[in-house]
Amino acid sequence: MPTNIKCPNCGTEFPMEEAVSEEYKKELREQMLAYKKQKDEEFLKREKDFQLAIQNKDAEFAKRLQDEKNVLQKTLEENLRKSISSDYENQLKLLQQSNKDNEEKLRMSRQKELEFLQKEKELKIKEAEMEIAVQRKLLEERDKMKGELVKEEASRMELKEQEFQLRVRELEKQLDDQKKLTEEMKRRQEQGSMQLQGEVQELLLEEILRNAFPFDAVQEVGKGIRGADCIQTVRNHFGQECGKIIYESKRTENFSNDWIEKLKADMRSQGADIAVIVTKTMPKDMTQFGEKNGVWICSFTEVKAVAHLIRDGVIKIFNAGKSQQNKGDKMNLLYDYLTSTEFSEQWKAIREGFMSMKQSIQKERDVMEKLWKAREKQLEKVLLNASHVKGSIEGIAGQDSIDLNLLDSTENFIEE
Repeated sequence: MPTNIKCPNCGTEFPMEEAVSEEYKKELREQMLAYKKQKDEEFLKREKDFQLAIQNKDAEFAKRLQDEKNVLQKTLEENLRKSISSDYENQLKLLQQSNKDNEEKLRMSRQKELEFLQKEKELKIKEAEMEIAVQRKLLEERDKMKGELVKEEASRMELKEQEFQLRVRELEKQLDDQKKLTEEMKRRQEQGSMQLQGEVQELLLEEILRNAFPFDAVQEVGKGIRGADCIQTVRNHFGQECGKIIYESKRTENFSNDWIEKLKADMRSQGADIAVIVTKTMPKDMTQFGEKNGVWICSFTEVKAVAHLIRDGVIKIFNAGKSQQNKGDKMNLLYDYLTSTEFSEQWKAIREGFMSMKQSIQKERDVMEKLWKAREKQLEKVLLNASHVKGSIEGIAGQDSIDLNLLDSTENFIEE
């Protein structure tokens, strides 16, 4: 493949081999003419000398001299032609070798350029995969935050719904009392709405307990008993009575410690196991539900969760007491079962299944670790080559000309 060069004066492009060949031909031609001219001068001088020497010789001697002259001239011309031809062939071989070297360098340069483009393509693919992973992580975090916001909003709506129910109950109770007892409503309006609000909260508390625990018995405590509003008889899924929980609701601006002692007295008189005060205002030393002096205290929004918690405790205590009955017979039955063939075979089946699962998990772990190690080595190789390419380009184009970092911490990763 010829190599073109460009004239710096006129801008014309022409093959380098042709220009070099013409230049060498011209130089050789000039050398040949100069050499021929020199030899001609020598011949003329010698001819003159011969003429002076052979003026008195005969024509035969002159002819022989002329023949020798011709032979000598032919020999000189042949030697000159061979010398010129040899020099031209050497120059041509040098040009051909130089051309081959240039073509080899050009081929290697193109090969390196192709490898660089392939590596650049692989780096772009890795960068795209990392970008997808980051976007996927952002979507997961966004979904998680969305779920938390939805839960928070649901809790807020539940609180508003309970407040709305309280308000509706108050209005319904107020309208019902106005229809039945007009004079009684006037007296209650003069004394304030505290008692009305308390009765509404008592009714709503009973309804919440009945809806949450349909198998339990929720009964209103008589008006003659001070400090207690309703009592819940806890039943398990067999319908057995496991215990009783007594509730007292308060809707005042200040909390009184006297309520605790009064409710404990009511708990003993009613034969209840646990006492709960549902209050609008918590004690000064409490910010949320908890136990104080043997009585549970909670807000109206927490009563459902507290009832679930206490009810599970009552059922567990009841089941623990039941399990102590006929303990000796149960121990004998348990010993017979543990020493039986049925238990032995079942335990063997469990152990075989466990060992099979363990071996399968170990095989999967070995395969994945091998795959991870291979990918890790590939990634290290890519990052190392990328670092070499980056250093080469920065050395040529400058550090600030282009950003070739795959990650912010690529250099630290390679150093490690």
